[in-house]
Amino acid sequence: MAPFSQKDSTCRCEWGPGAVAALAPADVIIVVDVFSFTTCVDVAVSRGAAILPYTWNDSSAAEFARTHGAELAGRRRQAQYSLAPQSYLKAPTGLRCVLPSPNGAQVTLAAGATGAVVLAGCLRNARAVAETAQQLGSSFSVIPAGERWLDGSLRPALEDALGAGAILSWLPAVRSPEADAALAIFERSRERLLATLDQCGSGRELEERGHDEDRFIAGQLNVSACVPRFDGVVFVAV
Repeated sequence: MAPFSQKDSTCRCEWGPGAVAALAPADVIIVVDVFSFTTCVDVAVSRGAAILPYTWNDSSAAEFARTHGAELAGRRRQAQYSLAPQSYLKAPTGLRCVLPSPNGAQVTLAAGATGAVVLAGCLRNARAVAETAQQLGSSFSVIPAGERWLDGSLRPALEDALGAGAILSWLPAVRSPEADAALAIFERSRERLLATLDQCGSGRELEERGHDEDRFIAGQLNVSACVPRFDGVVFVAV
């Protein structure tokens, strides 16, 4: 994987769970899943809740939740807590919630096995995460999680490129070409983020499913000072 390591740069960017192994070791790994895992993490943790990431469609999730004294998130509109950021707007302090996810959680769990500091980033907390990352290390892998096509293959998602670019804009370090590309995407859309998110494929998908509020929550830039850190089991505030 050496050609893909971006080892000559201190700020790196690559897609999906495979990026964790492909990129050169970094002090800090920042996971980005704007629609919706890391946005959920930001909203929940900012309210004093804790999020435990878990693999998607895994029958052991309920037992994992019981073992850790946590609630298990379910499907949107079918459970109190889900991959809908809106569901955490009134989350009580002290809530522990297991949140399965096919994208952001998968990247998080892979990153957690590396020994690096793992942070959850999104548009909402882009600046706060970048500034904290610089206090915790000097090399950074920013990993947009992406989405999935129907066959399960990775679909690079514009919203995650925007989130990654937003975080990279606050990391004053030597960027790889891949990181520069994400930054350029963000800078081009910075003044019309919500409109861009509304019009992109993932945004239209949320609209079709009736999740307009989640698009708005996810599209707010730098409204949160929360920096969620993964300790190997759970995301809590730094």
